[in-house]
Amino acid sequence: MPMLEVKGLNVHYGAIHALHGIDIAVEQGQIVTLIGCNGAGKSTTLRTISGLIRPSAGQILFEGKPISGMPAHQIVRLGLAQSPEGRGIFANLTVAENLDMGAFARSDKAQIAKDREHALTLFPRVRERLKQNAGTLSGGEQQMLAMARALMARPRLLLLDEPSLGLAPQIVQTIFKIIREINRDGTTILLVEQNAHMALEVAHHAYVLEVGRIVMADDAKKLAASDEVRKAYLGIG
Repeated sequence: MPMLEVKGLNVHYGAIHALHGIDIAVEQGQIVTLIGCNGAGKSTTLRTISGLIRPSAGQILFEGKPISGMPAHQIVRLGLAQSPEGRGIFANLTVAENLDMGAFARSDKAQIAKDREHALTLFPRVRERLKQNAGTLSGGEQQMLAMARALMARPRLLLLDEPSLGLAPQIVQTIFKIIREINRDGTTILLVEQNAHMALEVAHHAYVLEVGRIVMADDAKKLAASDEVRKAYLGIG
């Protein structure tokens, strides 16, 4: 049984049909990526899985349990957390307070302290800035904080929405190195990313979205070698 199953997912924004019968499976221990052009429906898919958008049809199963339409805070408690597009940090709170917000659904203080230490080991730049207001961080540091905050929920499945957006190439390399480390530590990851080259490099399996529909799905390395994907998304050929 996949850790996450999305079956026939449809989403409407008023009269706009944003997702058309999306089917996705994420196996435990994998990094699965959704790639596609801007407006393809990648972020809408993640936001629907995490409970921020209510689907108009279809099923979402997390570890075999239906979560479609469940409130976002309940989904977090089940073990699924999202680092959102645009980072969504609390600019007027300190970095330390942002991390505390990530653990809002937990009461296991000793384990929270261990998870905080682990997150700060993954993101040493975040450790250096614990007392600063989060709004004073650079874009790369804010992305690191958003990911560290999501890890404070102790997710078994981490949703990452455009982690490289607007970042310098060197910072992007650092972010993707950490994504690999998080996965090696045992966290399953569903990654939405416009940088198709980097996404396919780290992922085990990949889906290509076009205008709210999945048009290709395969092993990430096979998709990266596909002429169609190379021309459309990798700028090769």
